[in-house]
Amino acid sequence: MTLKIWPVTESFAAEVDGVDLSQPLDADTVEEIKQAFWKYAVLVFPDQKLTQDQHVDFARHIGPLEESIARHRKDIKPRLRLDLADVSNLNDRDEILEEDHRLRQFQLGNRLWHTDSSFKFVPGRASLLYGRAVPPAGGRTEFADERAAWDALDAATQAKLDGLIAEHCIRYSRMRMGFDNFSEEEIRQMPPVPQVLVRTIPETGRKNLYLASHALKIVGMEDEAARKLIDDLIAHATQRQFVYSHRWRANDLVMWDNRCTMHRGTPFDDLVYKRDVQRATVAEPANSVEMAGLPLPGIAA
Repeated sequence: MTLKIWPVTESFAAEVDGVDLSQPLDADTVEEIKQAFWKYAVLVFPDQKLTQDQHVDFARHIGPLEESIARHRKDIKPRLRLDLADVSNLNDRDEILEEDHRLRQFQLGNRLWHTDSSFKFVPGRASLLYGRAVPPAGGRTEFADERAAWDALDAATQAKLDGLIAEHCIRYSRMRMGFDNFSEEEIRQMPPVPQVLVRTIPETGRKNLYLASHALKIVGMEDEAARKLIDDLIAHATQRQFVYSHRWRANDLVMWDNRCTMHRGTPFDDLVYKRDVQRATVAEPANSVEMAGLPLPGIAA
């Protein structure tokens, strides 16, 4: 099998041709994909025809999968297996969600810049999003290169940020959108967790920012100052020169490195058009604070 890699930029985002992800992959092909992934952080695999099982089988080449937060939710009937996250605008009958549906209101938070599963104690390493049906206009996914954003900071700012620990929580990002309709059980199951603000990627040795709308506080810092710092850093990291905008085609599979990128979905007419997309999320081996060799702080829920 001969892979062809078509970079979008010299070091960020690339399209991959010459591979059928529905078929078993040999070790050499998997290694080629991994090497391209570590370099470009976002890979696009066009025109893939995948079942849920085939989607999961490919994702497992990158690492073990986490379960979706659907396990903690009592307001929906899952459409997918529990190791796939459903980020569609559809109910379990494949009907478009109504405007005031709780799940639709919750999903609107995906339009904020974020990193998948940074609100979990063991965060996401990689996400693999497969588009089975996409709207004819709008609904892009934008990706921000937090490696390049880190490199663009001056040395004094880098020194100030390195070693800081942020608090991430799914409620923080949803509250930014005006949604706080969480049950006591959901709050208990998804408390604030610590994550480092700056990460080093083992496969490349590169440092990068680790940001998300799920972050609202920084350990040892006043809340107002922490919010301003986080918001300023997200604004810095999402400048046009750091961003790749992906225009979806049906049957695209897009894979990104959660450790060094942020992403967001852009609006589309979600009350008219179906967007049927499913995501496999590969988990990290441990919390980012532990992986950095730093002591875990105590965080009150």
